Amino acid sequence: MINVYEAVDANKRKSWLVIAGFVAFVFVAAVFISKGLAAYYGYQSTGLELTGIALVISGVMSLAGYYWSDSIILGLSGARLADKRRDFMFYTVAENLCLAAGLPLPKLYVIDDTAMNAFATGRDPAHAAICATTGLLAKLNRTELEGVIGHELSHIGNYDTRLMAIVTILVGLITLLGDWLLRASWFGGRSRNSEDRGSGAIFLILGLVLALLSPVIAQVIQLAISRRREFLADASSVKLTRQPSGLISALKKLGADKEPLEAANKATAHLYITNPLKNRHDARGWFANMFNTHPPLSDRIKVLEQMS
Repeated sequence: MINVYEAVDANKRKSWLVIAGFVAFVFVAAVFISKGLAAYYGYQSTGLELTGIALVISGVMSLAGYYWSDSIILGLSGARLADKRRDFMFYTVAENLCLAAGLPLPKLYVIDDTAMNAFATGRDPAHAAICATTGLLAKLNRTELEGVIGHELSHIGNYDTRLMAIVTILVGLITLLGDWLLRASWFGGRSRNSEDRGSGAIFLILGLVLALLSPVIAQVIQLAISRRREFLADASSVKLTRQPSGLISALKKLGADKEPLEAANKATAHLYITNPLKNRHDARGWFANMFNTHPPLSDRIKVLEQMS
C-alpha cells in the first residue's frame, strides 16, 4: 500500500520533472531554430531575439483563451447554473469539500445529458467552475460523487488550468518558430550573405530538423504533462476525501458508460475526468498512450487501489 500523502508528493515531483524537461527542451529547440532562421537570412543572432518575439506573439494569442476559456467552454456545452434545491447532492458535496480543502466554492454547472462526465475550468480558484452531467449526478452515490468532485477541485487547487495555459504558450512558441523557418526555406529567397559555410550552415540544418520534429515532440510532452496531472488530481482527491473507494467506484462506472457526450469535442475533451468521446481512449501500448490526454482508466484505478 502507498500512503496517500506520499502518492501526492511523488506525483508532484514527477510532474515538475516532466515540466522542467519540457521547458529545457523548448528553450534549446527555440534557440537553435532561431539561429537557423538567422543563418538562412545571413545575419548574426544569439537566437534569443526571435525566441522572445515568438514568445510574446504566442502569449498574446493564448491570453484570450486563458481568461475567457471557461465562459466559452460552458457556453458551447449548453450548461446551466446548478440550483441548490434541484441539484442538492451536487451542491452540498461541493460545499463540504471546498470547506475541507480551504477553497472558495466554484460556480457549479450542469449539462443535461445522460452520459456520465464532469470537468473543471477557470484560471484560478477565485474564477473557477465545475460542471457535471445529469447522467453523472443520477448514477453516482454520494461517496462516488465526492471522489469525482474532489478530483475536479484538485485540478482547481493545483492550478492545472494555469499550468496548461503556460504549456500551451510554450508549444505555440516552438510551433511558431518552426513554421517561420519552414516557410522561409520553402517560399523565401535566401540572402546571399548566408552562403557562408561553417557554423551558419550547421545551425540551418539543425534548425530545419528541429522545425520539423520539435512541434510534434512538444505536443507529445504536453500530453504527458496532462496525464501526470490526472494522476495528481486522483491522488489529491483521495487525500481530500480520505476514501479511495469512492473515486475507484466512480471511475469504474465511468469506464462502463459507453455513451459519448454530445456537448464535448476534440478541443474540450482533455478537460473531462474521462474521455467524453469514447474513441478507444483506453487503447494499450506505449505508442497509443503517448497521444492520450488521460492515462488509461485501468492504470488510474490500479494506482488508487494501492493507496491507503
